[in-house]
Amino acid sequence: MAGLRSISNVWKNIGEVDLRPIREDALRELQIAIVGEAGSGRHTLAEQLRQDPSREGTRAETPVAVLDLEEADQAQEADLIVLMVDAAGSGFERQREHARRWTNSGKKVLVFYNVLGSGAGEAALKKSERGLDSVWNAHHLLVGRADDAQFLLKQFVPAVMRMLPGDLLPLARRYPLFRVPVANDLIGDTSLSNAAYAFSTGLAEIVPILNIPLNVTDMIIITKAQAFLAYKLGLALGLSTRWQDYVREFGGVIGSGFLWRQLARSLIGLIPVIGIIPKAAVAYSGTYVVGRAVLGWYLTGRHISPRQMRESYRLAYWRGRSTALDWFSKVRRPRLPRRRTAQAALAASQAPASQTIQLPSKTCSNCGRGNASEAMFCQFCGQPLTPRAVEAA
Repeated sequence: MAGLRSISNVWKNIGEVDLRPIREDALRELQIAIVGEAGSGRHTLAEQLRQDPSREGTRAETPVAVLDLEEADQAQEADLIVLMVDAAGSGFERQREHARRWTNSGKKVLVFYNVLGSGAGEAALKKSERGLDSVWNAHHLLVGRADDAQFLLKQFVPAVMRMLPGDLLPLARRYPLFRVPVANDLIGDTSLSNAAYAFSTGLAEIVPILNIPLNVTDMIIITKAQAFLAYKLGLALGLSTRWQDYVREFGGVIGSGFLWRQLARSLIGLIPVIGIIPKAAVAYSGTYVVGRAVLGWYLTGRHISPRQMRESYRLAYWRGRSTALDWFSKVRRPRLPRRRTAQAALAASQAPASQTIQLPSKTCSNCGRGNASEAMFCQFCGQPLTPRAVEAA
């Protein structure tokens, strides 16, 4: 395992990279507007956006534009417009007109049918979702309860993340409801990226002359990706924007990744070609465990135990291995000519033993001696010089 000096060098390299784009992205303004009639659940949803269900008592004072239908024009500047609809109502001509106008102007609109009644009413409404889709055309549509945290985490949050794929950092930093889901997305995405990098360099390392420099680059790239992940997780969860504040707390966690990477780099040399699979799996699982350990520290202030780390690593390893196997099955490998194909080509160029051949007319079929091409009879035995099929020796 790398010592503290190696870990400090990694963070020093991180500091030399321009982190301002990441920091500025996380601090970027991102506005969500919630529009609807009185009693549609607008304020309930706005309050849910400001709370983190995984950390009781965590609440942000992020401003949310909560608008009446008469104020709908003010939502035009928002990055996302959530149109709240009371599922017990009917008609919704005004709401549909606003949604159509926003969509035509390029705005991202999510229609939220807020179910305020019984569970039976909610189930009946969900059965008619296809009909609702046709009413609202291509708009994103959800049916559920704005006061149900589990529904919001399972349905509303993923829908918004799909609609704003390039705005996840500011979305999580400004609205605590999205923090843990975005953190999990960052961990999964970075784990896959590191696995893909290890897989691609593993293919290249089959060429012996490339082995050493690619191993060194592998260590640098994967380590930096893990450090960036720790920094992004902190930004997403509303923590400090200074990367220096992360060095001491997470040096040990990130440093543990060196052991996994050392193992991964050795596999390709021990098991050519086949070693690519465990190498990519190790890169995936090592990054995943680092991400989970860092996230656990952010949320609880405690490090995960060695036992928890081993169990998490074991599960992530098999997930990464399955992914690497899928990639490997899709790699286009060169097709070498088969031995029997070459032999068949050679045999085809030769006459089979049972095939008949024609003797030239100047050769006598009786005595086998040559004659002039214009001769009609053999000058040696007197036999007519007509071509005759004979069996090839």
